[in-house]
Amino acid sequence: MRLSRPSAWQTLAVFCIAIGTVHASLGDRLPEFKECMQVCKETNCGENPTPISFHHRLLLWDCPSECDYHCQHIVTDKRLSRDPPYLRPVQQFHGKWPFYRFLGMQEPFSVIFSLFNYLAHDWGMSQVREKISPSYTMRKFYLAFGYFGLASWVFSMIFHTRDFNVTEKLDYFGAGASVLYGLYFAVVRVFRLDKRVAVKESLLRVWTATCVVLYACHVLYLTLWSWDYTYNMAANVTVGVIQNILWTGFSYHRYKKVGRTWAMWPGLIVGWLIMAMSLELLDFPPLGGMIDAHSLWHLATVVPTIWWYSFLVKDAQEDYQGTRLKA
Repeated sequence: MRLSRPSAWQTLAVFCIAIGTVHASLGDRLPEFKECMQVCKETNCGENPTPISFHHRLLLWDCPSECDYHCQHIVTDKRLSRDPPYLRPVQQFHGKWPFYRFLGMQEPFSVIFSLFNYLAHDWGMSQVREKISPSYTMRKFYLAFGYFGLASWVFSMIFHTRDFNVTEKLDYFGAGASVLYGLYFAVVRVFRLDKRVAVKESLLRVWTATCVVLYACHVLYLTLWSWDYTYNMAANVTVGVIQNILWTGFSYHRYKKVGRTWAMWPGLIVGWLIMAMSLELLDFPPLGGMIDAHSLWHLATVVPTIWWYSFLVKDAQEDYQGTRLKA
């Protein structure tokens, strides 16, 4: 950022380095962080505020948020320069690690890896359109799965670019919708609710209505009752576990039926995702100030997504060919 006077971010760093050490469990509760914020706002956010670069203003960075960002790193760097990390671990601020931003993005690698997932879904949808016959009844469900995936990863990119209340909600609701749709179409495929039979058509309508109501209740609870992170995680994990069980069982029976190696892929993909989820449990300070466990979790889901669409294509081609032979 270009500074209009010497008493800006750099001068602020010198001031904060002189502040005494006070122990705290959360970064934003540290007295030196609070003192840093107060001095920064008084120095840079008054009648003649320090200019903010255009691309930062474009992403809604203002003077207080600039102070917050710089104070996080000033305090963190000062603590690490005085003591090794294992004695004074990097503290979180506002529930997040102090990331180094890039082009105004708060968590640049989470944004990049979310983009990779978006592109994986986009590629997968192109494969579905190209290699699965329009007359195949599951095709529309697979494409809908892709659209839910695209939307969820767009919201993820937005949220990790700038963390606001509204972008957080979009990210959580988008991810929840994608996870629930995964269960929805798993039930449709496993139990063949796509078949044009009166009983199954009725069951499909009931199952569709059930999922819509469940999602609406989920959103309303989080919006109107309580923004509960524990509940949200539990709900998504429960739905994810159920669909993983369904696909693992389906994989076993499908392999016994067709005897092809690709029929085992759903079970292998489930195993991959379970191992990848362990990254979410590690939660270490970001390497180089940019790459943390959560961003690596996003990276770890790219290959399974591509692999999954490859399975859907092979399964559809096998199923469609068998249906035509029977006809």
